[in-house]
Amino acid sequence: MLPVTDFQKIGVALAGFGIGFLFLGVLLFFDKGLLAIGNILFICGLAFVIGLERTFRFFFQAHKIKATAFFFGGIFIVLVGWPIIGMCIEIYGFILLFSGFFPVAVNFLRRVPVIGTLLNLPGISILVDKVGDSNSVV
Repeated sequence: MLPVTDFQKIGVALAGFGIGFLFLGVLLFFDKGLLAIGNILFICGLAFVIGLERTFRFFFQAHKIKATAFFFGGIFIVLVGWPIIGMCIEIYGFILLFSGFFPVAVNFLRRVPVIGTLLNLPGISILVDKVGDSNSVV
């Protein structure tokens, strides 16, 4: 098993708080302050977990420039003060950026005891199969 450094532990906490603030910002009718804090914490947490150089390499790959532009453009629009439009653009960029991880996440969740059972229910399994297919997301 790989050792987890203190920076990675801090990064997981920052990313978790970022997701929490994003959730609260959406829950409280797109509060732009909470959304901005959530965005900043999530990006900082990602940089702490995988490292600054790998974060830049991930976001600025040649085939992910469009996704990165949408993601950071959405963050900028949220910071300017248009939270609903900014979050829509940011979510689109997030889906484009992280679509390669969706099949891995679905296969992992199918092995979790209770969640795997729920994901194999007749109505849900069709949607999960579509998300889990690596060719269908992008």
